[in-house]
Amino acid sequence: MRMLRIPGVYRPRRDTSVLCRVLAETGVPADARALDVCTGTGQVAIAAARSGAAQVTAVDISRRAVFTASVNGYVRRLGLRVRRGDLFAPVAGELFDLITANPPYVPRAQGDPRRHGRGRAWDAGPDGRATLDRICVEAPSLLAPGGVLLMVHSGLCGVARTLEALRSAGLRAAVVFRTREPFGPIMRGRAADLRDLGLIAPGQRHEELVVIRAERP
Repeated sequence: MRMLRIPGVYRPRRDTSVLCRVLAETGVPADARALDVCTGTGQVAIAAARSGAAQVTAVDISRRAVFTASVNGYVRRLGLRVRRGDLFAPVAGELFDLITANPPYVPRAQGDPRRHGRGRAWDAGPDGRATLDRICVEAPSLLAPGGVLLMVHSGLCGVARTLEALRSAGLRAAVVFRTREPFGPIMRGRAADLRDLGLIAPGQRHEELVVIRAERP
């Protein structure tokens, strides 16, 4: 899928394509209300619209990402509703049948996740879970009965922790896709940090990507 991407917006990579693949395999009911958070270029939101969702909302904290996703949706005449804000804040009180997320999940040895610049698209604190944990806590209340959350992240961030958090929130959660991938440029640049944090072995240059599906009964 060819996407407009202006400087400063996260370039769709393997995690994006993996999430789109699982979304396509899952299927989207024709009357579904869909939400894509951390939308970046809007590629996953567009995939949800093309899969048949009746209403698709895309959210990102970056002004550049919001502009990019708006244009990518407009030129495809998909009627995306694009909002700027911190994760679920712009849709507080709404319910969705589908929530998708490709959040920041790259561990950073020193300092909190960046709040400005390109790095905030991937920086996620020492354990990579700064945004993941928030999604696990906040997303369940936005799911309609029978609603589904699809989220992709690296296995380095603790898959069991994600599953436990979602189950504790009353969702049925499981890993529905796994793939071993060579490090991309961001992970390669953080290899020393990852080693110092004890997340990878010396010389390791691969990770497992997982997609987690969580459903509200």
